[in-house]
Amino acid sequence: MNSVWKAVIVLSAFIAAAQCLTCLQCPIGVLGACLFGEDVTCQNVTESCYRGQAKFNATGDLTLHIRGCLDSDLCGRTITSNFLGVGFSSTFECCTTDLCNGATSVQLSLTVALCAAILSSLWGVWEL
Repeated sequence: MNSVWKAVIVLSAFIAAAQCLTCLQCPIGVLGACLFGEDVTCQNVTESCYRGQAKFNATGDLTLHIRGCLDSDLCGRTITSNFLGVGFSSTFECCTTDLCNGATSVQLSLTVALCAAILSSLWGVWEL
């Protein structure tokens, strides 16, 4: 019976983790290099992974590349704003699979993880 509870807990953890995406978060990227990048899990199921560009109006040449989690309502949109009196525009391209916004990490698929959890729980039952 103890093995059954362990299997239920493991499966619940995998299902909960599957609800939200894992994305590369890159607060600042210049010339194709991500500075301070890390893999993060989005906070809710309405978020997508995104790649974005912020172009400053004053220079025209300076473009910052950003990546992370973004509410899906902002996908495909261009937003204009000001930062310290300098105008800029940001565009966002979204995707909806783990690490689809440029991360290089290797992740197990949900199917493989679930099969491993089921096999390990069955193994514990067969040992009894």
